[in-house]
Amino acid sequence: MRILLHRADGKTEPWIKDFGKFLPEAEIAIWHAGEKSPPCDYAVVWAPPETMLPELADVKAIFNTGAGVDALLKFGDALPRHVPIIRLGDAGMAAQMAEYVVHAVLRYFRRFDQYEAQARAGTWAPLPQHHREDFTVGVLGMGALGGQVLKALAPFGFPLRGWSRTEKSVAGVQCYHGPAGLDTFLRGTRVLVCMLPLTPDTSNIIDRSNMSKLPQGAYLINVARGAHLAEPDLLNLIKAGHIAGATLDVFRNEPLPAQHPFWQEPRITITPHISALTLRRESVQQIAGKIRKIENGEMVDGIVDRNLGY
Repeated sequence: MRILLHRADGKTEPWIKDFGKFLPEAEIAIWHAGEKSPPCDYAVVWAPPETMLPELADVKAIFNTGAGVDALLKFGDALPRHVPIIRLGDAGMAAQMAEYVVHAVLRYFRRFDQYEAQARAGTWAPLPQHHREDFTVGVLGMGALGGQVLKALAPFGFPLRGWSRTEKSVAGVQCYHGPAGLDTFLRGTRVLVCMLPLTPDTSNIIDRSNMSKLPQGAYLINVARGAHLAEPDLLNLIKAGHIAGATLDVFRNEPLPAQHPFWQEPRITITPHISALTLRRESVQQIAGKIRKIENGEMVDGIVDRNLGY
């Protein structure tokens, strides 16, 4: 069995070592631009270039090691449609994402963002506390990661709501779905958390129109994809005072360019796409288990529906 491995960061040696431990029967071939790779049974990739696509036509499955598959699906029909794309399950990302979002929500709820600004200015001024019952947290996207975030927020007693493409029911969460439910969902959400997959339907979903439906003084947390957010619209609404603050971990262009206006807006908190890092060992274990199932003729979960985009 041979696996074709590609890492956009070039750090392949630790992955080879872990595959040697968890799938010792596999031979690992590293994809190099301009070089023809030997025939392979599977591909394990992260953000592959388009020039790699022809070499994926004969594999049994493509395993994507990131949380989202938009970096693969952007190639459209150039990506062999007969080859299944398999995404990772949790692989340790849900706990990290929940930690990030809970921290951001509590930071806004306890007004630490404002206290940080006051401290930099040398100001000692206690602020009125937010009322918990008015601090509704709404999560866009109620998949595996979104569900874990809602579960992590539950003990803090905030009113919780969630929105998804199709109808869902989660205990303790006011659920909305579809285009008809989005408007009502937004109008009652004080802290908007985006955890959607990136698809043509969700691109630019956080635009001026939708952000304007949030209550005055709302907050935004985006840990999904930069293309969900219309960046100029956010800047305008922050400067107008409608959005009180934003915590952003993802951006249209990464690294975020030095001249980007987000750097100059103190009410925008920037982190370098670290809300949920892929845990290599857990990922390799999961991939190894799924490869063994495929080899035994068994079904595996996580197969991407290309029509839905996730």
